[in-house]
Amino acid sequence: MTKLEQMQRIEACGIVAIIRANSANELIETAAAIHAGGVNVIEVTMTTPNALQVINDVSSAYGDTVLVGAGSVLDAETARAVMLAGAEFIVSPVTKSDVIEICNRYGKVVIPGAFTPTEILAAWEMGADYVKVFPSSGVGPAYIKDVKAPLPQVPLIPTGGINADNAAEFITAGASALGVGSALVNNQLIEAKEFARLTERAEALVEAVGRARLSAKSD
Repeated sequence: MTKLEQMQRIEACGIVAIIRANSANELIETAAAIHAGGVNVIEVTMTTPNALQVINDVSSAYGDTVLVGAGSVLDAETARAVMLAGAEFIVSPVTKSDVIEICNRYGKVVIPGAFTPTEILAAWEMGADYVKVFPSSGVGPAYIKDVKAPLPQVPLIPTGGINADNAAEFITAGASALGVGSALVNNQLIEAKEFARLTERAEALVEAVGRARLSAKSD
């Protein structure tokens, strides 16, 4: 899959599901549940036990049906390892030039984390495909709108504190996609195997994103 195709998948879905699972089987079941709800982009964090094997197992199980990436990547060595395991995009909570460089070298989407306008622009100028605005929980959609005003060329993926109630506001503010963790993939629901509820949460988020985009087109 080319980088352009990866980016098209991320933007078409509009939701990057951030998953911290205890096993590959658990994550595969979770991926199936949220995929049924319309979310087909998942980020497996490196804080997941045996993360490399999990990424390999999930990407092998779903092929091109689900776009699998890796999160909490802090250095180039880890970035290369997750690529070899099957990750198609790389996410970091911080901006590291070596991570951006190796992702661009091997044609993988790279989404470094930044917060201030200075940090966001620096990440973009280093070669980021998107900039993860993290944490977004304390600033809300208004901050995304404020940043996009002077930096309209930088595609942003706010992460933190996003749920079905405010997802539309973040999209309307200018977000290219949204990173969603516990508001979508709750570990208690996974452990209880209440996968139908995960599907419902995914549907609600996808509906909110679609509604916001439709409203923006009609304005």
